[in-house]
Amino acid sequence: MTKRVLLKLSGEALALMSGTEHNVISPTALTFIAEEIKKAANKKIQISMVIGGGNIWRGAKKNHNGIDRVTSDNMGMLGTIINAMAIQSALENVGVITRVQTAIEISRIAEPFIRRRAIRHLEKGRVVIFAGGTGNPYFTTDTAAALRAAEVGAEIILKATQVDGVYSDDPKINKNATMIKDISYIDALKKGLKFMDHSALSLCMENKIPIRVFNLHKKGNIYRAIIGEDVGTLIK
Repeated sequence: MTKRVLLKLSGEALALMSGTEHNVISPTALTFIAEEIKKAANKKIQISMVIGGGNIWRGAKKNHNGIDRVTSDNMGMLGTIINAMAIQSALENVGVITRVQTAIEISRIAEPFIRRRAIRHLEKGRVVIFAGGTGNPYFTTDTAAALRAAEVGAEIILKATQVDGVYSDDPKINKNATMIKDISYIDALKKGLKFMDHSALSLCMENKIPIRVFNLHKKGNIYRAIIGEDVGTLIK
């Protein structure tokens, strides 16, 4: 059984897209995720998390009417802190002790990221949520996940997505796309598969951190992935 993991969630995992409501945090999604993590935490697995901010701000992926890239990325990093606070509250509501550590210093509401302190929290059984991305523009939260996983010695990155795993093509566009059960880092890079940005994937390859990509929405999948069951796609 895996001892220490890093769970990567997108900001969209928290979003409720219904009717005219957009870019909000869904209490239903928060509760769902928190309950799944609680079950795994009860197995004495050390769990850290990185969450995106795309439900609040998409950074460089949109033209924000004259907002420059650095400012836009900084706004996205602040969005990840809002999401981290929401997840922290949801986890503590179900009895899971957590700490939020941020790459951007914001000491009134969260701890700064300090590697040794993060590891100590994990050893004490606390779920640690890494927010604020890497603290630098031009880097995605995928890269932040790979960086934090390497720093705290996570044995695997668990990337929760909207589909069952890694596909040969976008399954929402190409109905003939096939799911890949196992693939090497090198082959994933050569094929240009878009489940994770290449900087993050290269960092995982360099540090020999496997990645498991799986469907967030299937009940039990987060728990199963955390305890080491074979769900989704494994990249190693």
